[in-house]
Amino acid sequence: MSIAVVFDSAGTLLHTYRVAKNVLSGQLLPGIETVSLTFSSPDRVLVVVHVHSRDVIGAPGDLLFSDYLKANRIGFGISCTRKVLAADDVAQALYNSQQGTVGDLKDCIRHVWQVCRKEAVVTLNSGVIINMAIPGIEFMVTTGGRPFEGAREAISELHRMGIPTFIASGDRVTKLEKMADYLGIPRDRVFGVATPTVKAQIVADLKREYDCVVMVGDGINDLCAMKSADVAILSEEQSGEKHPELYEAADHVVKSVREVVAIVRGLNQCESSAERRAQDEK
Repeated sequence: MSIAVVFDSAGTLLHTYRVAKNVLSGQLLPGIETVSLTFSSPDRVLVVVHVHSRDVIGAPGDLLFSDYLKANRIGFGISCTRKVLAADDVAQALYNSQQGTVGDLKDCIRHVWQVCRKEAVVTLNSGVIINMAIPGIEFMVTTGGRPFEGAREAISELHRMGIPTFIASGDRVTKLEKMADYLGIPRDRVFGVATPTVKAQIVADLKREYDCVVMVGDGINDLCAMKSADVAILSEEQSGEKHPELYEAADHVVKSVREVVAIVRGLNQCESSAERRAQDEK
């Protein structure tokens, strides 16, 4: 039996720390779950912006972030939203926002860096949450991630078993490729800025090529992909409350990414036993 394993990145392969800043109130929200924050309002859109943290730190803090994006011709990707929205409408809200400065994003980047700087491998990813009812930027967001202990070894063991691994995540592609290089996942198996619908489509496409597709996720934005997969694994390695629907969709719940290897090995063994029984019956 041919098997493929698809991982979300944050919370399954990466221990992730996030901070958001409400640009309307000036409140910093350390350790916030940005997907849940986005999904708490139908008007919110989580957007990944293709900026490098060092460039942001070097820019004038009082500059409107929308002006900074336009001046530097910086693109974006829609990570998740509850509504179906036209990209042009999101772009209009992002590039014409009168809320949010470069300084607001600097606050997020510096806070995450202070928390994560001692880690051996750290990736930083920034974005915004747009509120289409304003319309404009409501929150600045920065995420810092490091691989979970044992993640690299788990990926290596799956590859030794002949099991290809994939990443489907809402994070920026360049960040994911850096982490994939460290974990040993080929870059052509990395899908970034993937919305919940896109993740589910990736799983559906892989099901045409493999007998069994396993989806490993931890957040509500993984739910569609978990439901689409042949086997759904919910990871609790990243602390935080999980939506009840994730437990309903999960075939397995794990505390560590290492446990995924044993589950996949069990799938292989079940198939081998079934093949032997079929041969014996002949």
